[in-house]
Amino acid sequence: MSSRLIGVGVGPGDPELVTVKGVNALRAADVVVVPVMDSGERGRAEATVLHYVPAGKVVRVVFALNERTDRARREAAWDAAGERVAGLLREHGAVAFATIGDPHVYSTFTYLAHTIVELVPDTVVETVPGITAMQELAARSGAVLTEGTEPLTLVPVTAGAAVLKDALAGPGTVVAYKFGRLAGEVAEALRETGRIGDAVWGSALGLPEESVRPAAELDGEPLPYLSTLIAPPRRDGGRGGKL
Repeated sequence: MSSRLIGVGVGPGDPELVTVKGVNALRAADVVVVPVMDSGERGRAEATVLHYVPAGKVVRVVFALNERTDRARREAAWDAAGERVAGLLREHGAVAFATIGDPHVYSTFTYLAHTIVELVPDTVVETVPGITAMQELAARSGAVLTEGTEPLTLVPVTAGAAVLKDALAGPGTVVAYKFGRLAGEVAEALRETGRIGDAVWGSALGLPEESVRPAAELDGEPLPYLSTLIAPPRRDGGRGGKL
């Protein structure tokens, strides 16, 4: 029988936000892989997984999660991680990969799955969706992501603040991920586009150190890397005005 690689979205950090299907997939797998930047680190995905499976079932695999400048190092890390998981798949019938948020939204799982189908061609790849940081921030702050016919644009600020500014100049709500290191430039872009008044940001969502604040309070100081921003459009039409 073919082995199965299951990408399981475990949400933004609050273990109560893992879906029932996600918990069942984690428990049913023979091994649960969690990505780390070095073998001595417990990441957010692992901390969430340990609420549902014993530590002895969890395997840490090193990924170059934040490597953007040294492509050779990044590729080597992906290859090594792929080989490690491929070895697990050859030994076990089902391997789950826990990823924060959702497996199909800026997740390391997509790179791993691409590698695995080349290394172990008969592997069946499956995914279990997870709650995203934008959904959790909307719930914690009361910010409405979309109304009526509004579009929703998701931007990783690792692509640069200029990409965010272009999105803010357009219609609908703009969500920014991973903007912490460029918080000052993000605040400037919000002010220049007239979006700062209703915008909110959050980090460590659902965790004891959670912070959810108005974007107007951004002072240019760097924030945690995994900070999330929601910048809604102006909504002056009253109830149903965007229909």
